[in-house]
Amino acid sequence: MPSAEGPAVTNGKLVLGLGCERHTALEEVVALAERALAEADAGGSELALIASLDARSEEPAILAAARHFAVPIRFFDAATLEAEADRLQNPSEIVFAHTGCHGVAEGAALAGAGPDAVLIVPKIRSARATAAIAGAVSNEIATGQRGAE
Repeated sequence: MPSAEGPAVTNGKLVLGLGCERHTALEEVVALAERALAEADAGGSELALIASLDARSEEPAILAAARHFAVPIRFFDAATLEAEADRLQNPSEIVFAHTGCHGVAEGAALAGAGPDAVLIVPKIRSARATAAIAGAVSNEIATGQRGAE
């Protein structure tokens, strides 16, 4: 299992944070991830990493998403995700009660992307999963300059 120490080196690429209920269908998680990328006007080749809560480190759908996009996956403990609480756009007391952090998808995306990252796609939901995308503030997607040339 990957280490939860320090942010990942993303080289200007995006980090996809994922959360899901246990035994969520892999098709649902991958479809939600694709939807998040579309909302960011990005493709899978722009992903550096998928990140989630360590309690989901053996969840088949999240592992399948990493294989689908051919990127590494990193799991963070609840305290690390909770340290991102002041940067979340959609904190949830219900999520906190279940996990010990106020946001899995947004928190994991931000933790994976590092302290200078911003949410490019705040949390979106499907029936049983959540996704969010974070990246560097200088990332062309975050600044709205994509395709402006």
